[in-house]
Amino acid sequence: MFHEHLLLILVLLLAVFMLIMVGQKLKISYPIFLVLAGLGISFIPGIPKIEVQPDMIFLLFLPPLLYEAAWYTSWNDFMKWRRPIGMLAFGLVFLTSIIVAYVSVAMIPGFTLALGFLLGGIISPPDAVAAGSVLKNIKVPKRITTILEGESLINDASSLIVFRFALAAVLSGQFSMTQAVGQFFIVAVMGIVIGLAIAHILYVIHRFLPTTPSMDAALTLMSPYMMYLAAEEFHFSGVMAVVSGGLFLSYRSHEIFSSSRARLQTVNVWATVAFILNGLVFILIGLELPAIMADMGEYSISEAIWYGLVISVISIVIRILYVMPIAYVPKWMGRTKRADLKNPAWKGPLIIGWAGMRGVVSLASALSVPLLLGNGQGFPHRNLILFITFVVILVTLVFQGLTLPVLIRWVGIKDTGDFLPEEEQEAGIRLRLMKASLHKLDEKYSHEIKDNELVGFFKKQLENDAFIVEQQLESLTCDETEKKELDLYRHILLDIYSVQRHELVALRKEKFYSDEELRKQESQLDLDEAKVLGNLD
Repeated sequence: MFHEHLLLILVLLLAVFMLIMVGQKLKISYPIFLVLAGLGISFIPGIPKIEVQPDMIFLLFLPPLLYEAAWYTSWNDFMKWRRPIGMLAFGLVFLTSIIVAYVSVAMIPGFTLALGFLLGGIISPPDAVAAGSVLKNIKVPKRITTILEGESLINDASSLIVFRFALAAVLSGQFSMTQAVGQFFIVAVMGIVIGLAIAHILYVIHRFLPTTPSMDAALTLMSPYMMYLAAEEFHFSGVMAVVSGGLFLSYRSHEIFSSSRARLQTVNVWATVAFILNGLVFILIGLELPAIMADMGEYSISEAIWYGLVISVISIVIRILYVMPIAYVPKWMGRTKRADLKNPAWKGPLIIGWAGMRGVVSLASALSVPLLLGNGQGFPHRNLILFITFVVILVTLVFQGLTLPVLIRWVGIKDTGDFLPEEEQEAGIRLRLMKASLHKLDEKYSHEIKDNELVGFFKKQLENDAFIVEQQLESLTCDETEKKELDLYRHILLDIYSVQRHELVALRKEKFYSDEELRKQESQLDLDEAKVLGNLD
């Protein structure tokens, strides 16, 4: 039975990947195709239902997804925009949870306030992956993406704490708002303490023990689970432990890896893991949807769809009404409110307000709702909560995800941030590094440059690379003829790299050189090609 289920998962995962490829061709955010794939799977005739324990969903999926989000969050940017991030991540989450709780109680027969807060905690956090994927190929100010990413990281934590308190209230049959608020701060703060403590231990292991690249990558995969389980063991917030520990290790990432190979390997491993986890969650909901719709209890499918649509609209409206007035609060603009003629105050908040798409964290939270209460009875309205969550994700991802690029083009927002364009930043950084290297060679190794051909060749290579980067910087403000010459140079390089790849294939067939040495050359070729492709993107 297990191998049949595994084969089914692999086939469905492959189908999801194919859909994502279509999305890339159409330049449509891949989370939109994930939710559509989940819906499509539910309509496959005879699709079997795979039983996965709800508590395993929470444990397997959420720690790595939260850790990955924390790892790629810039601490400097996070602190720079901490006010709007905090107001969205805490204020908006709590407001959304409260309003959804009371609306659902008033609208849905038999719904209790604890169930309302449970649903509110599930659907309140927007998804950074969805927003980032939509904004990837669109020019928007850096502060908007920073706020959205930072908000998603912290609101995942705050909403999941709300979810846990509401779940405990449903299981115990008791709910006290005053007690919940007090406990919230205790479990959150202690979760942060435990997360940071474990992160410091892992920092020491990475930094001072003789780890290998494979061990470094494996340790990063183990880290979120260790933080989460340690905090939960003491009944504190595992979510806050993962987020705080992930932020600390991310900030120290330049110190902890044993080599550049370890960094490259870890990044590639995490990109793959996060991508697969996102796909698996939507496959699981697709496999469960038929059973969910078949056992909705006293509610019809049309009623459940109506509840989902109403709560979707409420979630969208709450976010816009909350975000827009904050544009006129001076604290959002810094110590002084400055006029921005290119970007009136309403443009950025409107985009942030419309980018509140729900995604994988909400879905994983809903799937983790237990099947039974402590007394053995079925969890009340579980299937309805799951169905409403899926409808909210479907509406926000598809509707808002497809219309967000249109909205951005309509408002015509310009990037007037503190930094140069990304391409100029990249070229400037590389040029500084090369010049520093050349200075060090001339200062410390002038004798070796003359007597050692390899060192002399290395210096010439650095000088050539520096000249090329200087030309690239100049080309960013040059005329079209010079840009065409630079583009031609890049394409010639790519063509040469392609020839080298074919030659590596031929060398592998000749079996004269070891595969290990051939792989090393291939890795170097990958790095060289990545430099050119990075300039072309």
